[in-house]
Amino acid sequence: MKLWKAALIPAGVCALTYLTVHGRKDQPGWEKFAHVRFAHRGLHGPGAPENSLAAFRRAAEAGYGAELDVHLTADGYLAVIHDSDLARMCGVEGRVEDLTALELGKLRLAGSGEPIPFLEQVLPLFEGRGPLVVELKTAGGNHAALCARTLECLDRFRADYCIESFDPRCLLWLRQNRPEALRGQLTQDFLLHGDAQPLRNRLTLTAMLCNGLTRPDFVACRYQDRGMLPLRLWRLWGGRTALWTIHTPGELKETERLGALPIFENFDPKEVRHDEE
Repeated sequence: MKLWKAALIPAGVCALTYLTVHGRKDQPGWEKFAHVRFAHRGLHGPGAPENSLAAFRRAAEAGYGAELDVHLTADGYLAVIHDSDLARMCGVEGRVEDLTALELGKLRLAGSGEPIPFLEQVLPLFEGRGPLVVELKTAGGNHAALCARTLECLDRFRADYCIESFDPRCLLWLRQNRPEALRGQLTQDFLLHGDAQPLRNRLTLTAMLCNGLTRPDFVACRYQDRGMLPLRLWRLWGGRTALWTIHTPGELKETERLGALPIFENFDPKEVRHDEE
């Protein structure tokens, strides 16, 4: 009986490891993303706030890809903004998901003249240019509607893209409904970041245990958490990775040394001198 119980421990470890690394390696299209640098929320700076059309235009014209965030509005439009809460970027109370596109269109980003863009306005900027990393921001159980609307919009344009989300339900929807789309699981050490969530959820998301069900094509991890064991196992298995958010030339160099897609912010890699790397 004691030997039987002892055998459960390595069996359990093997099972959990299998779930963590159970991704997909053979989906075509990843070659479009290799060796591309991605501007986090666009190439933003003075006069071009994050997730603004000006920031995305700068990124596209500079030859970069871009990462962007998508929310579903109350009337079914796709707003490109990071926070659901509008206070930080627009200085008003309210949530993106509770407002219509018309109401959001009256707001401006970070005191500039730039409005909150919609996905259908951003995509034409990247047709025939760098690819996009589209992050799905779920709220209130709207994951299925958000996924469906986003893919409908993406289908109308000729921009290359992959899709990522912290919410495994989005990846499961993609696996079941749009298996040809490259999908990625966003992760971090939720034991350090994410105190608002129950411990069970933080453990599950940190260990990436939903991978066994969602079969992601890549994992996008917080740069500071790149050494956590689940990601090491994923990389050892040969899984594709992206790292966010890269803030210095040194972090960029390390990310590319690891063979991960870099999602950078607050500097332009083309303006970096060799002695700064």
